[in-house]
Amino acid sequence: MLNYLFNKLFYALLTLFGVVTVIFFLFNVLPGDPAQMMLGQNEDSEQLAIVKQKYGFDKPLSTQYLYYLNDLSPVSFHSKNENDYTFLRHDKYDAKTLFSIGNTAVAIKFPYLRESFTKQGKKVSEVLGETLPNTFVLAISAIIIAMILGIFLGVVSALKKDTWLDRVIQIFSTFGMSVPSFFSAILFAWIFGYLLHSYTNLEMTGSLYELDDFGEKMTIKWKNLILPAIVLGIRPLAVIIQLMRNSLLEVFNQDFIRTARAKGLTEFQVIKSHALKNAMNPVITAISGWFASMLAGAVFVEYVFGWNGLGKEIVNALNTLDLPVIMGSVLIIALLFIIINIFVDIIYAYLDPKVKLN
Repeated sequence: MLNYLFNKLFYALLTLFGVVTVIFFLFNVLPGDPAQMMLGQNEDSEQLAIVKQKYGFDKPLSTQYLYYLNDLSPVSFHSKNENDYTFLRHDKYDAKTLFSIGNTAVAIKFPYLRESFTKQGKKVSEVLGETLPNTFVLAISAIIIAMILGIFLGVVSALKKDTWLDRVIQIFSTFGMSVPSFFSAILFAWIFGYLLHSYTNLEMTGSLYELDDFGEKMTIKWKNLILPAIVLGIRPLAVIIQLMRNSLLEVFNQDFIRTARAKGLTEFQVIKSHALKNAMNPVITAISGWFASMLAGAVFVEYVFGWNGLGKEIVNALNTLDLPVIMGSVLIIALLFIIINIFVDIIYAYLDPKVKLN
């Protein structure tokens, strides 16, 4: 297990390095000047030069890249000179100095994702800290709905193979995979948040935290989670139904299932103790993949329902060319993908003794 985790950590670092390199050069060659967008109508040549110097836009792209790696690295360099306002300035992040070389100190710190260009110097870590939990709650709720209903309907569909009930479930799953998320979001918001509002008491838009009626404090509105979670869970639900049905039908043809039935076990005991566990591997793959993609791809659902999550923040950052927020968001998403993949591999080894963590 330790060797497996060590190898995974090594490949994770290589993957993150590749992601950092790609997103840095990709977003820094996009058309548009972030300095001009930050100044807006107040732009003049002197202020433009100051902003470019502050954020390092006046330096070669290779130098900017090295500075960015220095910010992300747990071990990095910073200037000891209090009058140094370059990208190595001493006050940029809270770090513990290990040793010094002249006016440059080698320090250890948490990875620094820089500051937002458009949020008055607000740190990217703070922006992500405000939006990522909302997306995480939404994704968890959606995947739980998809997992519970998907496994149940998949088992029912396998047991009732080629019956009218099986055909109805298959039509539903096909329809769920075919309809785009943004269309489902608009449809659900209009039907349940507008037409049936007097019965459902659900709103067309709303986030997890909202101001109370007196405008004094933020309160949790759990009802705002219902519609976006259902809409976000429709497509993974359809996939899980199909995978659960096909995998279970394949397991039903195995010799150990026939042996279990020959021993006189009931159909419920056969499914619970033997078939279900062996049919879960492809389902777990789908669940893990969809959960990771939900953290990154809930953009349309969050926008339609006004959910203040990571996807909505990424779109806002793209519209304003807020590069630190974009790059920080992509890095966090990549890290979550890596963590989820490692976790899924461990679950595989638990469910299937034939799978070894090498």
